[in-house]
Amino acid sequence: MPSANPFAILFGKSPIKPMQEHMAVVTEAAGLLKPFFAAVIANDWTAAEQVQIKIHALENDADKLKKDLRLHLPKSLFLPVPRSDLLELLSGQDRIANRAKDIAGIMLGRKMKLPKALGDQMMEFVGSAVETVEQSLTAINELDELLETGFSGREVDIVANMIGELDRLENRADEMEVSIRAALFALESEMPPVDVMFLYRVIDWVGDVADRAQKVGSRLELLLAR
Repeated sequence: MPSANPFAILFGKSPIKPMQEHMAVVTEAAGLLKPFFAAVIANDWTAAEQVQIKIHALENDADKLKKDLRLHLPKSLFLPVPRSDLLELLSGQDRIANRAKDIAGIMLGRKMKLPKALGDQMMEFVGSAVETVEQSLTAINELDELLETGFSGREVDIVANMIGELDRLENRADEMEVSIRAALFALESEMPPVDVMFLYRVIDWVGDVADRAQKVGSRLELLLAR
């Protein structure tokens, strides 16, 4: 029986690829918020439920990947970056999928109807949040290149620019959130107060998706600074 490679044992399996795979699943879950909101706006609860089931399944897949990575993350001193930083980055990624699941769950559970006047604005807002998540995936996918260059040289500048774009997208989502809150405020008198309260929560959570994606970029930026 062949013996285990001593160098593989010493250095451990690189966690970067699983980190990227996890972020890809997270991004897919967040991306489904667009068809979910489209179904809600169309008052098609059958379609909304089908999308919600997919989001929930992807969030579960992300959880499994997260737990597996935590269990197998090398504890040696030979990780390319601090183990604690990778765990923080992983947790940040996972929070995005959790929030996507929260949004779909509460809206489906309450059969929340959106005012027609907010439909286009909400779709644009959701699209902006999803675009922010996609940009964070783009940045995370550069981790292996960063490792190859020892977190130095031109690759650092490339990733720094990606993070700058991520910040811009998150700021745009913030501006959209302010705008849609103002639009909802103008409609409050025409809606049941409980519906208004929950709709404000959903708006806050959609903004939170973009914010959590930006925080993934901030965590990656800390790795660049080490």
